[in-house]
Amino acid sequence: MPNLPDVVLWSIPAFVLLTVLEMVSYRIHPDEDAAGYETKDAATSIGMGLGSLAFDALWKIPVVAIYTAVYELTPLRVPVLWWTIPLMLLAQDFFYYWQHRGHHVIRILWACHVVHHSSRRFNLTTALRQPWTSVTSWPFYLPMIALGVHPAAVAFCYSVNLVYQFWIHTERVGKLPRPFEYLFNTPSHHRVHHASQGGYLDRNFGGILIVWDRMFGSWVGETERPVYGLTKNIETYNPLRVATHEYAAIARDLRAAHGWRERAGRVFRGPGWQPGPPPPPKTGSAATEPAATGSAAAGPAPEPAA
Repeated sequence: MPNLPDVVLWSIPAFVLLTVLEMVSYRIHPDEDAAGYETKDAATSIGMGLGSLAFDALWKIPVVAIYTAVYELTPLRVPVLWWTIPLMLLAQDFFYYWQHRGHHVIRILWACHVVHHSSRRFNLTTALRQPWTSVTSWPFYLPMIALGVHPAAVAFCYSVNLVYQFWIHTERVGKLPRPFEYLFNTPSHHRVHHASQGGYLDRNFGGILIVWDRMFGSWVGETERPVYGLTKNIETYNPLRVATHEYAAIARDLRAAHGWRERAGRVFRGPGWQPGPPPPPKTGSAATEPAATGSAAAGPAPEPAA
């Protein structure tokens, strides 16, 4: 297995430089309509990013063990060559799309990803607002390991994807030429993804490429100015609360739930899911029968996640 560079580590100077340039640009050319920067918000985002580095180091221990076991069990091997790396990046980006989409439509996964959407600002520090429970992402890449891609190559591809997405967290870049906008994820596409308006919710999940959203019906173009944040925002800059607030909400809902069907819905249905109303009482000759007891049937989510 050839040594692959740590692209995140090598990109840190670029992250710092671009963030400083964006801050300066707001000083020189303020935009009253843009969300811009706010000191406490930016500090929280940076703190969440630093914390994620520490927690990711812990999560890597069991994840690497599982990946290594699967890799050793499969007879397939994909060599790391100049022409296989682009194919691995393409495959990883495909699975990232489903990882990202899954983390929006399954509440226990959303509890991890909601951290990244919790800021009402949209700037380059928002890209650093990463969760501390990213262990929920690893199952989505098991198919690559099972097909013979080395775990280190999967980690490399994931890092490339992460680094690419840094620059798309900005309002200082408008729409790019149409061919680029058609193929790649851009600031315009990602502003839609971070918006909380109804028509923008749960859209544009792509990492590097936006073509997956076009293929699977989740793409929406930017028209009205986005309003960033959650459909129900949290009023805190405390990193610990930002990291755990949705898990706490799930725990509260589980304590108040009536029956196991509702408990399962609170965990595995969408973030906005609510149990359906009880069935209407029977009429006619059946009205004398005793009413059925138990939890209400699970109903559809009244609203998707931010």
